[in-house]
Amino acid sequence: MNPIQEVKIHAFSKEYKVSIYSDFRGLGETIRRFYPVSSIFILTERKLSGLFSKFYSMELGGLGVPVHEIYIKGGEKNKHINRTADVYNRLIELGADRKSLILALGGGVVGDFAGFIASTFLRGIRFAQIPTSLLACVDSSVGGKVAVNADLGKNMIGSFYQPEFVYVPLIALSTLPKKEWRCGMAEIVKHGLLSGGEYLEKVRANNKEVYDHSSPALLELIVGSILYKANIVSQDERETGLRKVLNLGHTTAHAIESLTNYKKYSHGEAVAIGLLTAIILSVQKQGLDQNWIEDLRKILAQYDLPYQDSSKSSQVAKHTLHDKKNVGSSVRFVLLQSAGSPVWDIPVELPEIVQAFRSQKKMK
Repeated sequence: MNPIQEVKIHAFSKEYKVSIYSDFRGLGETIRRFYPVSSIFILTERKLSGLFSKFYSMELGGLGVPVHEIYIKGGEKNKHINRTADVYNRLIELGADRKSLILALGGGVVGDFAGFIASTFLRGIRFAQIPTSLLACVDSSVGGKVAVNADLGKNMIGSFYQPEFVYVPLIALSTLPKKEWRCGMAEIVKHGLLSGGEYLEKVRANNKEVYDHSSPALLELIVGSILYKANIVSQDERETGLRKVLNLGHTTAHAIESLTNYKKYSHGEAVAIGLLTAIILSVQKQGLDQNWIEDLRKILAQYDLPYQDSSKSSQVAKHTLHDKKNVGSSVRFVLLQSAGSPVWDIPVELPEIVQAFRSQKKMK
């Protein structure tokens, strides 16, 4: 079965494909291209196995190799370094070796966690991403950033480790709650701001009606988002420069997530709020057109995304000090000079963050 769309990722360490399918038919054929495979380990959430195993089991059953499922818990609090030991031990018990293949089937948390396991088990074994959320489709499954959290910071322990392939089954999106649709759409909006031009206009032209896995407009947005990220990764795989632009909105987002103990917002919802903070700072520090503040507020609203939070501005600013992009005690932001013209490593003082977040809270 041929994919609906395919995007090639040209990373320095590995080239691979992101293949978009309507469902799981084609997964077995895709895996056969990577033989010899001694065994397959599906790292997923139990609820996702309940939803999809009857479909992917048909594909994997004919491969002639042992297939095991290892259940992990979703949610940022479970993407913790302390959770890795049980999975390592389970892989050892089940006989995983250097020819085994790990399939990360789930959203961004599962993909990050399973990718980190693959990158470190036996000093690295092969893995593939099978994203089941919109966020994972357009962002976390592409580009090879894998990580787990520490007590004091998100994604503080990780590596760059590219998958063998990314298999996107659009049917999986049909099970998403509205909160997860919004989570992925925030990253699409982010990519629109970063790319500018025609793709930004496509983002602006649609609304939450694209929250439908069979929507042609959604497919167009997904492909455009993957193409943008593929272009960035091909130029800077290990985030030494240009790839840092993909953190637009994330400095404030990570602070809000940490401050609210990862319970109030999905990651994407926090990013949406962070995008508006970044735009306000961009107006103040980079000369971005003032009208972009209201323009972005409208775009976020039309996708039913949050753009403000009630947390104390001083506490949000304080939590940005734990961001992994910082240099010493200097908080570094990604900002925009104009749509499609991002800049990175811009130092921002805590009082400036407080002022921006405070003005954001007053918007209607």
